[in-house]
Amino acid sequence: MARSSSTSLLAVMVVAGLLIAAGPPAVRADVTSCGQVIGYLMGCLNYAQGMGPLTGTCCSGVRDLNTAARTKEDRQTTCRCLKQSAGAVQGLQLSTISQIPAKCGVNVPYSISPTTDCSKQVHLFSYIHIQYLIEN
Repeated sequence: MARSSSTSLLAVMVVAGLLIAAGPPAVRADVTSCGQVIGYLMGCLNYAQGMGPLTGTCCSGVRDLNTAARTKEDRQTTCRCLKQSAGAVQGLQLSTISQIPAKCGVNVPYSISPTTDCSKQVHLFSYIHIQYLIEN
């Protein structure tokens, strides 16, 4: 049961990394904990693992997180959350995950790179990508 919980946690957080660099939202909200990131993205887990279709629930969570994670601090919180849980999920399909924002109508103006520095709020997905390459 603990492994399943860890798997769910990281899969959700990986998707969160895809959403952080999008433009400013109309409504102000904060991302202050990993629990909040997970809450936004629970609907994406099956899709991220190739076990189900992309759902409206997933896309709503993606859009809502994009709205919430608009400040440097919000993005850094999400990045740290991703780093704390990297490597805990097996079965993630990185090519599928990278397409989620576009398929949900969220513009993420960056590409995957091999480095991540949470203090500079750069591309947050790259840390997970590196962990995946190292472990596989």
